[in-house]
Amino acid sequence: MSPRVPPVLPERPLPGHAVCLDLRTSGTYDSDDAVRAALDAPQPGGERRFLVVDEADRLVAHQLLYERLSSYGPAHVVCLAVGARGDRTLSRSLTLRPPAAGVLWVFDSTEDGVPGEAVLRPLVDVLSTPEVFDAVLRALGEVVHGVAVPAVRVLEHDLTDEARARAWRQAVEGLTGPEVPAGNVSAEQVPGALALLLDEGVPRSLSGHQWLPPQGRAGSRLTACDEAVGEAVEGFHRVRGPAGLLTGAGRAVDLPADIERVAEELDRFRTAVADAFGAAGGTRLTAEHRGVLRDRGVELPELPREISRAGIVPALRDLTHDLIGKGLPLRSVAARLSSLSARTAPVGSAARLARLDAICGPERLRRLRARHPFTAGGSRPTAFAVTGLLALLAGVWPVLGWGLGPAVGVLAAGLAHLMLRRRPNRSPDGRIDGGGATGAAPRLFGGLLGGLVGAGLGQFLGLPVWAGAVAATVSVAAVVLLALRDWTRAVDDWWARADPEEAWRILREIQALVVTTAVHDWLFAEVRHHCSAGAGAVAGLLRGLAETADAHGQPYAARKTRKADGPEAGPPPVGETGTASWSWEDWRDDADDWGNGAEAWGDGPEAWGDGAEEDLWSGSAEEPRADRTAAQEPPPFPSPDSGGADGPPPLSVPAPGWLERRYGDGGPALVDTLVGDLVAGTVLILDRCWAGIERDPGALARAGHEQRLTELLDETRLRLVRDVAASPPPRYEGLRDPDALTSLAAFTDRSDRPDAARLTGVAADAVALLLLAEDDPGRTVALCGPEHLRLLSHDPMAARQVRFVPEAMRRGAAGDDIWRGTAEDVVWTGAGRHAGILRLVPLRADVVHTVRAEEAGEP
Repeated sequence: MSPRVPPVLPERPLPGHAVCLDLRTSGTYDSDDAVRAALDAPQPGGERRFLVVDEADRLVAHQLLYERLSSYGPAHVVCLAVGARGDRTLSRSLTLRPPAAGVLWVFDSTEDGVPGEAVLRPLVDVLSTPEVFDAVLRALGEVVHGVAVPAVRVLEHDLTDEARARAWRQAVEGLTGPEVPAGNVSAEQVPGALALLLDEGVPRSLSGHQWLPPQGRAGSRLTACDEAVGEAVEGFHRVRGPAGLLTGAGRAVDLPADIERVAEELDRFRTAVADAFGAAGGTRLTAEHRGVLRDRGVELPELPREISRAGIVPALRDLTHDLIGKGLPLRSVAARLSSLSARTAPVGSAARLARLDAICGPERLRRLRARHPFTAGGSRPTAFAVTGLLALLAGVWPVLGWGLGPAVGVLAAGLAHLMLRRRPNRSPDGRIDGGGATGAAPRLFGGLLGGLVGAGLGQFLGLPVWAGAVAATVSVAAVVLLALRDWTRAVDDWWARADPEEAWRILREIQALVVTTAVHDWLFAEVRHHCSAGAGAVAGLLRGLAETADAHGQPYAARKTRKADGPEAGPPPVGETGTASWSWEDWRDDADDWGNGAEAWGDGPEAWGDGAEEDLWSGSAEEPRADRTAAQEPPPFPSPDSGGADGPPPLSVPAPGWLERRYGDGGPALVDTLVGDLVAGTVLILDRCWAGIERDPGALARAGHEQRLTELLDETRLRLVRDVAASPPPRYEGLRDPDALTSLAAFTDRSDRPDAARLTGVAADAVALLLLAEDDPGRTVALCGPEHLRLLSHDPMAARQVRFVPEAMRRGAAGDDIWRGTAEDVVWTGAGRHAGILRLVPLRADVVHTVRAEEAGEP
């Protein structure tokens, strides 16, 4: 056979597939090494299947090698024996007898334009599928000697090179995502354990804790300031009423001194808090820190039950899974986690001093100490007019009005002067005086003028005595009531401008700041550091994985192919390809051409094929060739030209006549399926890192996880090449915490796959028509030349047939209709891109020789 370039065996078989090995002398590896490697290959489920490519004349010489395949226990072996054109008999050892083994004999025909590897590659792909392997082995057990020549018709559904490269590029981009600015994460978007670190709230269990005990330094300052404000408020209420003006109740009240004391105590309390903020810090609360804070009047409790260091990493894991479950790519998730890391990083209590200055800085203390003037009586013209009017009303009493009118003006001026004397912004001893004005002079002049005018008017009108008395009474009462109103308003206005009650608001804000600092900067310091370091480590890991995916998953320049007649172009005519299909009906006609049909073949059909002398392995109409461009490293798909054997052959390699290739541009579910597989694998990779982050986030080894991602990309890309990702990823059994992935069941359980049409973009109608057709041997092509036809059995009932279709081709609503009525003997395979018919034609009894152990030579 021609040199194996490219090799026919897959570099890495899919999980569960038969292990393939090549024992031919032209093989890449030594035969002993090939057997040793095959025995070391894992085969899950306890099934041990081996597909061996060997030279037909070396089966007996390799007897010990075949026996070694069963050295670890019972094994099933299907041997693909490659014979030369001149071979007329086949010798095999007892090891290759049914039911544990069988032989498929194919013949070389390299000079017909189709390399032998172009025949063996798809044949190996088909036979290595476990379902087809088992069905072929059972069928070989039913034929004479367990040896048969295969006759094949296969349909291959695959993607064009451009579609494969495009789908892979989009899948990698869907996994990694673009570079994004720093994300944002709020307390409502994270688990409860992390929400406590974001909203600066206080756990419910600490709501009743006394952070500043009264006996402590800061607590005593707080109590003194609170008492000072209370005394000032009490004095204010004593001064603002009628008693404060008309009696001596307000003489013992010194509101300016009380306000000054409030400012001093507030300043002392602020200083005590600032001292505590500056004394303690760090990323871990120690007993020494607790002692320092206790000396400064801050009492810290134990860490509350709502949060703990041990619960941070599970919360980070849940958050990461939740973000991934929402469809965010790795870089977007990393941006959110980076934001979380920045927001939860402990900054130390010293950083709170700026906030303390904003709450109770020198400016607010200066404003609290400011002296505000006391003003009463409203505007001076209004006071002049109102007092004059009331004095006029009192002066209308005939005769007596000459005295009553001016007296009302004197009364109003006297009350205004009394307000000035007893103004609340003046200390009783005069030490503190904010000044003031009450409008006594305008009232006096207005009252005198109005009283004289009223007296003259009363003399002219001559009102009765009772009217004058009523007018005088109303006037005096109005003057007193207006004075009391002006006093109350003026006291309230001055109090509002002085605003000593603001100290209470400042105290509450400082207390809230102390509680926030105590909880988040001291009590939660270690938890916040662990969360920040953990979130940063995961964010860095995700960015590293994204960079690895970008670097390893970059597709090389896709081969630009010329499409034939659309993605589902039919197979070329048999006459044009030079291949020959065979039929039981052609035996008799062909026997005459050979000259001795009856004697050689016996009774019954005596010819097989159409009499063509051309080699049955000659190429079909040449597939469209590709203009190759330079590949970028690393290549995203195993390249046949570079020695890879996991993918389909390049389009420039002619296909055998029995292989019909159909290429699609990718279905609607292809990219989403690939992204889902990559995301699921990434989540499983992350499952390995949480324990390390719990121990030490800074020591997280990214290289190992990036290597696993590389393996994931290789495995996913291999399935894309082998069967367009129709087969699910291998099941991962090493989950450290399966319950943590319950919410990601849709990502981690990838067993539910789309149908092949939605992956490849090629409908499965042709496959259904092939399987639903009549049992016509002429639809298959025998893998032998015309000179070998006389070696085959003439009994058509002795042949066995295996129909195989990937399970992905019958999934989906559309597939249910086209598969209705399919033969019950169809083998539904779990993976692969090939579907078709494999007919096993037995040989004549005298063609196969079984060599016993004592006759066999050493390999």
